Amino acid sequence: MHMPTGRTLRLAVTTFAFAGLIVAVNAAPAGATPPNNFVGTVLGRGTLQSNGSLPINGGLDIVVAQNTVQPGGSSGWHSHPGGAIVVVAQGQITTYESVGGHCIVTPYTAGQAFPERAGKALIAKNTGSTVTIVIATFPNVPVGVVGAQRTDLPNPGTCPGV
Repeated sequence: MHMPTGRTLRLAVTTFAFAGLIVAVNAAPAGATPPNNFVGTVLGRGTLQSNGSLPINGGLDIVVAQNTVQPGGSSGWHSHPGGAIVVVAQGQITTYESVGGHCIVTPYTAGQAFPERAGKALIAKNTGSTVTIVIATFPNVPVGVVGAQRTDLPNPGTCPGV
């Protein structure tokens, strides 16, 4: 009878643990706030092949998406594991960021850009009367994992009425 070696057992345990981690990371947290009149379309995705001066990790994906937000629509509370760089191409968007138990509200209009810091909870809302289009670039996304550029979050309760 063949008995597994310590190395084989460690490999099996590591494999199952990694699989569990992938499932846990991709599961939506209970109570997450869903997007409302907000449609995201991935425009491109590629794995970084070289190092540069930006704080981007080689071997991970960079995802570029266009988000279309109807008047009154919102992204739902979320964060990005690698952060994001957002350009407002059309309309206006207001971000509500939960920081240290309080709310930071910042409006942006067409032609402006802003960063979303990695792991920070926020919601973006179209507070205007026309359709808003933003283009977002998400660095440091796990390779090939669809939707991994975004983590849905429950409402932290720091921005009343949002």
